[in-house]
Amino acid sequence: MTVDQIRDIHQWSTAKVLARQARENPDKKAVIFVDDRSYTYRDAYNSARQIAAGLRKQGINAGDKLATLLPNGPEFCETWWGCHQADAVLVGINTELLGSFLVHTLNLSESKVLVCSAEQFAKLGPIIDQLPLLEKIFVTGQLPPDSEHFPLPVHPFDVLRGDIAQSPVSEAGFQDLACLMFTSGTTGPSKAVMMPHAHCYLYGLGTIDNLDFHPQDSYYINMPLFHCNGLFMQLYACLINGATAVVRQKFSASSWLQDIRDYKVTHTNLLGVMTEFLDRRKPSVNDRDHQLRVIAAAPAAPVFIERFEQRFGVKMVELYGMSEVNIPLFTPLTEPRPGSCGKAYDQYFEVRVADSKTDLENPPGVVGEIQVRPKISGGFMSGYYRMPEKTIEAWSNFWFHTGDAGRMDEDGYFYFVDRLKDCIRRRGENISSYEVETVLLTFPGITECAVIAVPADITGGEDEVMAVLVADGEPDPLAVIAHCEKNMPRFAVPRYLRCVQPEQIPRTSTNKIRKVELRKQGVTADTWDKEEAAVCV
Repeated sequence: MTVDQIRDIHQWSTAKVLARQARENPDKKAVIFVDDRSYTYRDAYNSARQIAAGLRKQGINAGDKLATLLPNGPEFCETWWGCHQADAVLVGINTELLGSFLVHTLNLSESKVLVCSAEQFAKLGPIIDQLPLLEKIFVTGQLPPDSEHFPLPVHPFDVLRGDIAQSPVSEAGFQDLACLMFTSGTTGPSKAVMMPHAHCYLYGLGTIDNLDFHPQDSYYINMPLFHCNGLFMQLYACLINGATAVVRQKFSASSWLQDIRDYKVTHTNLLGVMTEFLDRRKPSVNDRDHQLRVIAAAPAAPVFIERFEQRFGVKMVELYGMSEVNIPLFTPLTEPRPGSCGKAYDQYFEVRVADSKTDLENPPGVVGEIQVRPKISGGFMSGYYRMPEKTIEAWSNFWFHTGDAGRMDEDGYFYFVDRLKDCIRRRGENISSYEVETVLLTFPGITECAVIAVPADITGGEDEVMAVLVADGEPDPLAVIAHCEKNMPRFAVPRYLRCVQPEQIPRTSTNKIRKVELRKQGVTADTWDKEEAAVCV
């Protein structure tokens, strides 16, 4: 593989990457699933063509939306590879979603087909009559007993393993739509980010360019593959580079170091609270007995970076990114700066800090909004799917407005300060306050609510979810929590509930709730705490 090949934008698609690696490194391990099977590059390419042939036979054509509700595992990768070999669009859905959250993602994305596990299939019964666009379901593992009488056709996943000779030839270009990935809404429901092939590819290329990642290296991935970080920044980087990915189904603090040692891993990523969990583990004399060189984190408090580097003997650096804008900021491995989330990846992106009202660029040291734009076609999101008004809202004066406050120093290092948007981040997930409020308002007696973020007891930018409620009478907190557990992902269930009178809610002159004032009030003496009540989620 030459530098020219890896940077030839006309080769920036999943199908082309797999075909190239199957020619150049057919017998090299591409992906190893912990406690499961592994794939060489030849296996991966053949699997892509098998699934693509099966999708075509099932009537899935170029541009059709194929949704996944799958954990990290072989079937997720085979679906991704085959979907892109068939030039269909992958819709990665968070496996924690259920109820109205799941209905919204499937309907907004116009998903025609769903590939899911048997466990996830159980979520579909109560909502299937709200999914008019879904046509077929393919289930991994053993078919559930009730699938025979389900309103839609339900098939085993293996039906999609078609004849390689019948595989379509991918014609997708770098600018064509590859994926829809969901990101939290703020004053509305979650949005589907339209990701061209070049956008997906740049996640991986950024890893190669900025994290000293080489073909002989390996990446340990324990983040969900339905998110960009795990799928594109880590796994796709391996495929592009001809390296090896080691994938665990989900993060395990107790298995983390042993996996890294056993699989001779050189790189890994951490997100939010994961760093805290690992830091809490008892130190060992063997903590440096491994080949790990680089940990990329988003975010990571300086205290953790220092402790990790001393304890594990690795380089730990921060970066900054989001589904819409890729990873435009990386901390230089050779010149880190405490508290900074990096410098611009300026070969492909422009980044600045500007006044959020005037859009005029701020001088160094002055806090403003972080704004980003790409330098190449297709290197960014192409918009929010079926939400043109949100796309226009995010773009202004030729810059994408991240909604994040930050500053830049004299040397071009950026520092994340806070979120300008009304968004909550918990357990590594972005949470839409609007969607949580929508569920709460279906609880009997609750007439008004405001969901806000309050600081967690964990260093590094995590939030806890707090709901301020107005209700007829005094709702039972345990019943409210039970209602939430049935209708929203676990990570979105509020920890704190506070019931107030209507006049206690701060409002604007137009009667809108002033959440900024509620955040200032925070957890008050009359706030109910789920953890103190020993309710486990």
